[in-house]
Amino acid sequence: MSASHPYDAIGIDRLREIGSYKWSTVPGAIGAFVAEMDFGVAPVITDALKATLDDGLTGYLPPRVARAMAESCSRWQRERYGWEVPAERIRHVGDVLTAMRVTIDHYTVAGSKIVLPTPSYMPFLKIPPMHDREIIEVPMLVEDGRYVLDLDGIDRAFAAGGGLLILCNPFNPVGRVFTRDELLAVSEVVARHGGRVFSDEIHAPLVFAPHRHVPYASISDEAAAHTITSTSASKSWNLPGLKTAQVILTNEADVETWAIPAVTRTEQGASNLGVIANTVAYDAGREWLDDTLDYLDGNRRLLGELLAEHIPAIGYTPPEGTYIAWLDARSLGIDGSPADFFLEEAGVALTDGAACGEAGEGFLRFILATPRPIIEQAVRQMAEALARREERPAA
Repeated sequence: MSASHPYDAIGIDRLREIGSYKWSTVPGAIGAFVAEMDFGVAPVITDALKATLDDGLTGYLPPRVARAMAESCSRWQRERYGWEVPAERIRHVGDVLTAMRVTIDHYTVAGSKIVLPTPSYMPFLKIPPMHDREIIEVPMLVEDGRYVLDLDGIDRAFAAGGGLLILCNPFNPVGRVFTRDELLAVSEVVARHGGRVFSDEIHAPLVFAPHRHVPYASISDEAAAHTITSTSASKSWNLPGLKTAQVILTNEADVETWAIPAVTRTEQGASNLGVIANTVAYDAGREWLDDTLDYLDGNRRLLGELLAEHIPAIGYTPPEGTYIAWLDARSLGIDGSPADFFLEEAGVALTDGAACGEAGEGFLRFILATPRPIIEQAVRQMAEALARREERPAA
């Protein structure tokens, strides 16, 4: 474990005073359920935002500002992942979920089904039905303690009317970073059925060595032809409230579709401050990111040590990417929701895995992007709650 870091000094009282969503919506509880960081913002981004406000650049988004972000995202993709994406193929929207909505409405056949590996990011289960789309859940497989995509299940889902695969890489909530070979295998299944892929790569900068992010659309011309990719600096640099993401288009037909007014209007959801913050993050925020990623690496290992010592019955494999821990609470013998138990008995607010699909029942999603003393306190309170339960007389 690395030596003390300035993040360690960020206390719960201060986080509640700031009042982020995670620390204000469940009064009195340790917030570990919303994927946002507790580490503030990179100083270089803060300076850029202050300058933007000083200049009064708070009207409608100027094209030059949007172009600068597209160019910075293009450089990031090339320098970080070796993926050459022309800046003119990179568009802006308010968030990745907006990009997914656009993909469902304008890049798939009406009425076709959504193929979704689970356990999944919760909104992926909620949004398609709002667009009159049925979801086919494809539970992931576990091989040697590691989640893998069920290729046969995905194949069957496309054969049953699936039109779009929602692929999350790195995968929220289980923390997998898929290899090139894994992605190639997926692309072969999709291509065989003439399907599409929406690739959510918002967590791409948050990958721990020796793993490496591979953009899905970069693996082959075939994959590029059937993919809409969306990413953002929002998770990695703690900017979700500034409402900006990128959509990466990798074939000419999709570029033409984007020019349809009903699609192009979605660009209006991106904010000036968010676009500028994303630009600065990609171009000048790398040192802050690398330091924060190193801290998160320590957090994922610390959580494993704490659980092994205090709650060994919880199953945990450190994530390969993201700052999300996926905890297997099925052996705890808790009646009902384990998340409800730990909120009521331990004062720790976690995401119930059941919200991530049937494959997530009995699991918990724990956000690691918080100071280490808070992780220690959360595990201690959870262990104490379990101990109190054991001490209670039988009914």
